[in-house]
Amino acid sequence: MKKVLASIGIGNATVDTVLPSETVRPGETIDAEVHITGGNAEQEVGAIQFEIETRYRTEDGYQEADIGRFSLADGLTIEPGQEERRPVSIDIPYSTPITVGQIDVWIETELDIDLAVDPEDKDYLDVQPTPRLQAVFDAMDDLGFSLHSAECEADPYGRYTSQQRFVQEFEFRATSGPFRGTLDEIELVAQPGPNELTLFLEVDRRGGLLSELTDMDEQTVQTTIRSDDKSTVREELERLIEKHA
Repeated sequence: MKKVLASIGIGNATVDTVLPSETVRPGETIDAEVHITGGNAEQEVGAIQFEIETRYRTEDGYQEADIGRFSLADGLTIEPGQEERRPVSIDIPYSTPITVGQIDVWIETELDIDLAVDPEDKDYLDVQPTPRLQAVFDAMDDLGFSLHSAECEADPYGRYTSQQRFVQEFEFRATSGPFRGTLDEIELVAQPGPNELTLFLEVDRRGGLLSELTDMDEQTVQTTIRSDDKSTVREELERLIEKHA
């Protein structure tokens, strides 16, 4: 009877992934520990599955997406009340969006148990920018641009990337500095990597009604950031924006 109840989630085993810190950066590897506690009946765990997930906006609403997925394949038998701990190293992919605004990122842990409701655990992450992306943000601030919004959006045609179905877009508005009154906004899409940051900028010039209606006031340019020094990045961005403003 206990096995029957466990199969529908009553008295089932539980799982909890314990992180050293919820604050992470793309490209990091974190060492965590998985705690498994047996329920009211013996159960066979085939694997421990891990997924790093987020949500992105589509034309029809919001959809969840896997950013990274892996598993610990060595199965185990968990006895009633037994406590089992397993170390695990979790790679945070470079494509992980930073958690600014309403953007959520979490690790979902799941026990693969045949003929039963799979126990799950969800741990939310505080994802901070990589050093190069932080330098971009600091440089934009120095140039008088304020972050207005950040959103994960669908990229169905692979305009920016072919590796996933969405991108994270940052919208900046010129509130002071040399570009105030010249530009409406700048939208950034960043693709961090181990040695460089690929940056796409959509520069929206302040134009008349005709140019606004035809999108003639917008230009999209691409650049590569290799430094994490704010002054160096500021000079690069200032030259690029001046050229297309």
